[in-house]
Amino acid sequence: MTICDWALHSTLENVYHDTEWGIPKTDDQELFELLILEGMQAGLSWHLILKRRENMRQILEQFDYHKLAMYTDEQLDMLLQDTRLIRNKLKIYAIRTNAQCFLQIQKDYGSFARYIWKFVDYQPIQNKWATIEQVPCFSSLSDKISKELKKRGFKFIGTKIIYSFLQASGMINDHLTSCPCYSLKKYDRINLKKQ
Repeated sequence: MTICDWALHSTLENVYHDTEWGIPKTDDQELFELLILEGMQAGLSWHLILKRRENMRQILEQFDYHKLAMYTDEQLDMLLQDTRLIRNKLKIYAIRTNAQCFLQIQKDYGSFARYIWKFVDYQPIQNKWATIEQVPCFSSLSDKISKELKKRGFKFIGTKIIYSFLQASGMINDHLTSCPCYSLKKYDRINLKKQ
């Protein structure tokens, strides 16, 4: 058995693939971090994001959305000067916007996890791809979620970003069928039932 092709390019990607990618996540803090990282990745490589991830955690309050939602324009402008970040003004300003929208969803649904997992009826979609070429970069589901989040004010959440988020958060299992991680045995202990 061989792991997914994309994870063979570097140790960083390999470790991320084996220990995080595709494992169902129901913790709001983890989901917010993933949402921000996926938005930061737009137009860039995932390898670059993984290389800068620890720096981003340190600089961005450990992705604490409560704190980030309160950032001023001055604080965001200061972030734009930090070479350890992805210094794109639209992406940096989207962090605050998305934190505020995230908090509103928590207020409306009790948690972001409860809101987002309802799109897959609270259990991962099991795809069966044999090759990396078969794996799509968006779907009707990612289209739908992207549109819903845009209506709620989120930024940098286009359909391709959302599809990557669905893969990373385990809402979609897109490990290749030849990959040892394709089996969901390690996910059995995670309760994804509607709360």
